[in-house]
Amino acid sequence: MADHNDFGKIAEDMAAHYLQKKGCKILARNFRFQKAEIDIIAEKDHLIIIVEVKARSTDAFMLPQEAVTKTKIKSIVSAANHYLEEFNKDNEVRFDIISVLPDENKTLIIDHITNAFEAFDAN
Repeated sequence: MADHNDFGKIAEDMAAHYLQKKGCKILARNFRFQKAEIDIIAEKDHLIIIVEVKARSTDAFMLPQEAVTKTKIKSIVSAANHYLEEFNKDNEVRFDIISVLPDENKTLIIDHITNAFEAFDAN
């Protein structure tokens, strides 16, 4: 089995490929601002999609989206704001989580949660 970082990279590649198949254009990967990092920034129909990729090599006790803490959300939001300013974009923004989990046959399954941060109380 690949080590954690390799698995994370595989998961990000899968997520990027999945988004492209859905008609998204990948604008950036691993966009860094201060301590924050955005895994994927994509665009579709003038909507900027900020994607946090969560990978689990085992069926852990916690859902991948539960691993995104309020602190992490805040840092992703600030990095997203910085990206929009830097590239002078005034598009609407959506925050998604794509989780990559193996099923019982070790096949990697993608779960795409759109508007993920709205499900959280990000205050």
